[in-house]
Amino acid sequence: MAEDLINNNDTYFPSYSGTNDKLITLLNRASQNLCDWFSKADKNGPLPFDESFNCIMPSEDGNSEEDLFSEIKSLLNNSFNPVHPGSLAHLDPPPLIFSILGDLIAAGLNNNLLAYELSPSVTLLEESLCKWFANKIGFNDFSGGIAASGGTLSNLNALIAARNNAGLGTNPNSVLLVSEDAHSSFVKCIRVMGLDEANLVRIKTDNQGRMDINELRMSLDKCSIENKKIFAIVATLGTTVRGAIDPVKEISEICKQRNIWLHLDGSIGGIFAITSIPIEGLNNINQANSITINPQKIIGITKTSSLLLVSNMSTLENTFNTGLPYISSKKNIINRGEIGIQGSRPAEVIKLWLGLRFLGLDGIENILKSSIKRKDFFIKNISKNKFDIYSGPLHIVSFLPNKLEPKDSDVWTQTKVNELIKNNFMLSRPKFKGKYFLRVVMGNYNTKESHIEELLRLLDA
Repeated sequence: MAEDLINNNDTYFPSYSGTNDKLITLLNRASQNLCDWFSKADKNGPLPFDESFNCIMPSEDGNSEEDLFSEIKSLLNNSFNPVHPGSLAHLDPPPLIFSILGDLIAAGLNNNLLAYELSPSVTLLEESLCKWFANKIGFNDFSGGIAASGGTLSNLNALIAARNNAGLGTNPNSVLLVSEDAHSSFVKCIRVMGLDEANLVRIKTDNQGRMDINELRMSLDKCSIENKKIFAIVATLGTTVRGAIDPVKEISEICKQRNIWLHLDGSIGGIFAITSIPIEGLNNINQANSITINPQKIIGITKTSSLLLVSNMSTLENTFNTGLPYISSKKNIINRGEIGIQGSRPAEVIKLWLGLRFLGLDGIENILKSSIKRKDFFIKNISKNKFDIYSGPLHIVSFLPNKLEPKDSDVWTQTKVNELIKNNFMLSRPKFKGKYFLRVVMGNYNTKESHIEELLRLLDA
């Protein structure tokens, strides 16, 4: 068997010589299947999943191409389709076409961001792109960052660096302060860091969903009295349910006064900061020590695409450097596996780089402005007499019929979600302040005003 594999390696792997005709044929066929699926989205709807979908596992002998392409087709036809204009439930927009190509190139390269010698061009690309982002948001020349597989990992990288920077690496009294509406990933972060959920101090929000500054000051004083050691305060740039932005200016001033690390979870709203779009609350973010930005959530960079940017790269090096004794290093080049939790990583930054290069800053602004425009159109036209509306400066809206009791919100939202999906609109139903809400995310570039008008008609019915 081993000898057969060696003799037929062009069947299994790309060839180091020749034309790779077989791979070209397979790529063309796979691309056609994918594009056919995109083209049928209007007919199939956002979520056509059939629970009888058959997950076939590997057998003793490898399967034929025809079998595999049949299964690829079945997989596609039973998948969530973000291209459909009614896909409005989550922060999962249609994929940018050049980002799809970037994913293909990254897979073909199979380079490893663990070390420079395993990814020479991509290492320099990731370093340069993180530096570009850091400069765009106003960080200084010591800044930079690292890509990670999702916002949770970017946040975790930041918090571990913050705790290490505060000298509290093994201190069980170390605490993290977040808004009560902060993302659920911070519960995971606390657990991974070996802390109890009591070490996650939640600060109440005001009637706009922003961290209450007076509550923050009182919590800080209480922590001091109780001998709790604060290693970071997290401000959110776009909460999950309503897109609220915490008051960064006031929080940053408090952090400076008390010498506390300020991390910004900009997974949703951070990308707006590299543009000239006037979003209330995004001033002064360059006063932070670190910020998470997830380009995958709105401009269509294919998953996963998350960046952690830091004001001083030495904080990441001091936290995560192990020396990598089994890898050669090059002078003045940092092995990227030494500045974050992840070791081996794919060249995911290629799809971000190609996507941004394809769009340019004008294209990025166009996508972001269109999302705000759709949100504004929805809010302008939804019945204020019928619904309570929760939103912020970004592109997220949550709503519920006026004066609906918590127990009734569960039934109403579930019924509406089921009705809407039958009409090819997919909305989510988050639980917020003890009630279930319907949430619409207006980041789908394919959604036109006519689609929103039809959605509003169905909601009013």
